[in-house]
Amino acid sequence: MEIRLLHGAAIAPYIDELARLRLTVFREFPYLHDGSLTHEVKHLASYAESGRSLVVLALDGGQLVGAATGLPLVDEVAEFQQPFLSQGRDPASVYYFGGSVLLPAYRGQGLGVRFFIERESYAHKLVEFEACAFCAVERPAGHPQRPVDYKPLQGFWRNRGFLQEPSLRTTYRWRDLDQPTHSAKIMSFWLKPLPL
Repeated sequence: MEIRLLHGAAIAPYIDELARLRLTVFREFPYLHDGSLTHEVKHLASYAESGRSLVVLALDGGQLVGAATGLPLVDEVAEFQQPFLSQGRDPASVYYFGGSVLLPAYRGQGLGVRFFIERESYAHKLVEFEACAFCAVERPAGHPQRPVDYKPLQGFWRNRGFLQEPSLRTTYRWRDLDQPTHSAKIMSFWLKPLPL
């Protein structure tokens, strides 16, 4: 397994492949995201444009099987910055962990942990950030699309030192696989302070 770390413009050659991987994995519960390649490519272009972005690629024999993204929260969309602004927190002090995606056959082998370690280490090296954060969709326990064998990730995130911040929530719109139109989803934030 090869782990490759990319920053800024070096991300650009991988955007299409990364977009396809994200489309595949985000179709699973809890996201159930019925996205488009055009939208994913546009979203990932912001990582190539940010001078302090990070994409962690996991490659098996040259095939992309997993990836995780990160960039300063101020370089993310307004929906993710607004909860911090509303609470009087400076988005410029937060390094945002974007999507973390891994094909099912590669889960449970430590790559998810590695994704968190690499992003946190990079945010710490930049020295200007007080915390790392990410947000996750909230789905009810009885959601009709929830698989019987679904394993929530909250315990994994807590083991990485992240805590859910109930006062930081936002909504973000996408179309679920079984829905005809886009709808707002509640997203909650998880934070971890960075050591001084």
